[in-house]
Amino acid sequence: MKSLCIKTNNSDSLRYLLNELDSLELDNVCFSCNQFKYYKNIIIHYTGKEVDLFINKISTILSLLVLDEMEEEFLNRIILQNYFYFDTNERKKILDLCFDITASDFSCIFDKKFKALFSSFSEFINKNNSIVLKGFTNFRIKNYFTILDDIVNEAVNNFIIEKEYLEFISLLRLYINTQVNNCDLVHIIYSKSESILLDENKDIITTSEDLFKAKYLSDISFSSNDYTLNSLLTLLPKKIYIHLIDNYIDDFINTLQSVFENRIVLCTDCDICKLYKNSFKTKNPFTI
Repeated sequence: MKSLCIKTNNSDSLRYLLNELDSLELDNVCFSCNQFKYYKNIIIHYTGKEVDLFINKISTILSLLVLDEMEEEFLNRIILQNYFYFDTNERKKILDLCFDITASDFSCIFDKKFKALFSSFSEFINKNNSIVLKGFTNFRIKNYFTILDDIVNEAVNNFIIEKEYLEFISLLRLYINTQVNNCDLVHIIYSKSESILLDENKDIITTSEDLFKAKYLSDISFSSNDYTLNSLLTLLPKKIYIHLIDNYIDDFINTLQSVFENRIVLCTDCDICKLYKNSFKTKNPFTI
């Protein structure tokens, strides 16, 4: 026989636990909920012989309670404690990024969190007959909180990168809107993160570092497209036609659209596109 008392005053936790215990698929289990001096106590008695199975079932319920009902509160607490210097809206964005990180590899991250919680709960319940839920979650699930810390840290890094990127875009947009245009039209032939520039006569524009001196490049890098961006910021064309050879819009194209806004025209099926699509069958696709 195994008995367990779960102590909590949180109404959401109580409701969650009682619902899960009511649908527990295990014989020889009875439970009740009673109000005592400081806590509402859920008393569970198991009279069967498979005590390990009972402990596993209860540990699973408690682990899922933390993941389903408490995790957002814990994430907010970590963000507020470690990154209090961000304002309310920024902390909300960081929390949203935490959810995005978890969703991006849900099964793997969920399994890590669940295993950490399950291990803590099952080890404790195996040796004890009473658990104060708030005290336990505050002090006895350190491995789980380590995982949450890692998620929050990654979210903050992503937030800072995104913030710097948006500031970078804003500065570039301000720059091009306050400068005189140096040409009417530029074509960009774009495929698989590689690009070449053509002038209005469809002659190739050199994008070397020596020619443009990299005046406008920032710490944010677009790898092979750094000098394409720098060239456009030097030329400041009134109109930019982007010929998408692979019909694919990546981060660099999105950046150009954000910076140059209404100056950008995307194209996938004009004569220039067709010409360069055919040229991709050769060994040197960017040479016509």
